[in-house]
Amino acid sequence: MSPLKHTSKFQTVLIDWFQSESKTYPWRETTDPWHILISEVMLQQTQVSTVLNKNFFTKFTEQFPTPASISSASEQEILSAWEGLGYYRRVRNLQKAAIAICEQHDGIFPRDYNSILALPGIGKYTAGAVSSFAFDSPQPIVDANVARIFSRLFDFQERIDSSAGQKQLWLWAEKLLSHDSPRSYNSALMELGQQVCSNKSPKCEICVLKPFCTTTDPESLPLKKSAKKTVLVDEFALFSIDNQKRILLQQEASEKRRAGMWKLPLREPSEIENLPLLNKSSYAITHHKVMLRVYQASDENISTKPNRETEGVTEKWHYIKDLTEIPMPSPFRKVLDKLLQDHF
Repeated sequence: MSPLKHTSKFQTVLIDWFQSESKTYPWRETTDPWHILISEVMLQQTQVSTVLNKNFFTKFTEQFPTPASISSASEQEILSAWEGLGYYRRVRNLQKAAIAICEQHDGIFPRDYNSILALPGIGKYTAGAVSSFAFDSPQPIVDANVARIFSRLFDFQERIDSSAGQKQLWLWAEKLLSHDSPRSYNSALMELGQQVCSNKSPKCEICVLKPFCTTTDPESLPLKKSAKKTVLVDEFALFSIDNQKRILLQQEASEKRRAGMWKLPLREPSEIENLPLLNKSSYAITHHKVMLRVYQASDENISTKPNRETEGVTEKWHYIKDLTEIPMPSPFRKVLDKLLQDHF
């Protein structure tokens, strides 16, 4: 049964399933477009479980409940509020969107789709998601979940990350969109992708869209460009505490992914190879796997290399009691907490 020929039935089956099987999320309990935008930006590159388990969404919306509340916040404030979510460009773009709302729309979130799309950092998917979830406006959406469902429904044998593939996915999204219940329909598509039509081990036997689906090999779809090979990276950091209970930290340069955030200062291996190794840990970021080694600074290291500003690198001493207020990448926060626990 083709969903394109039986569109009404397709929509009804999907929405009915959602109404009985959907999960409760805090961003589904509101129609505030600003809060929904925050949730969409958070979930772009972060799993739902991470956002929920660490209460990121609730804490962020409590700290910045309106566009006006974040528009005048400092960089350090927004980075601290976003700490642990990664991809910090997202929160910078969120602040830019808030500033635009305040300056161009008197602080009132625009209802019009094109006005939402015109906000800084807002793409076609996010604009459609906010429009449909906040205003129940009939706007199509295509995220990873929707792309996976459509690829399997139509046994789509083209790459979904190509221009032609994207064009086809959005065309299906427009044709199948419910104009009567766009909020429920779009939510249902995303929920089905999360719960049933998952990336690995899809639960085809219980899928309500099974009568409409044409693929015989769901796990082979969707097709994408081959993933980049993992790049191994070594980082060598210095752990320095002075007699005033201050830690030496280094701020990321403005052109870096974590611009503005603070971390243990990095050194060349030759600078610290003879120092005691305190901690060794690994973490992943995009297609990189990083091995982080932290060494105990000697008196010479502490006295000769504080507060240096060379080649765009800023290093400063920070009191231990102030560390919770300083934005720091999660891998460095974890290792620093462990080292401080060992020392005090």
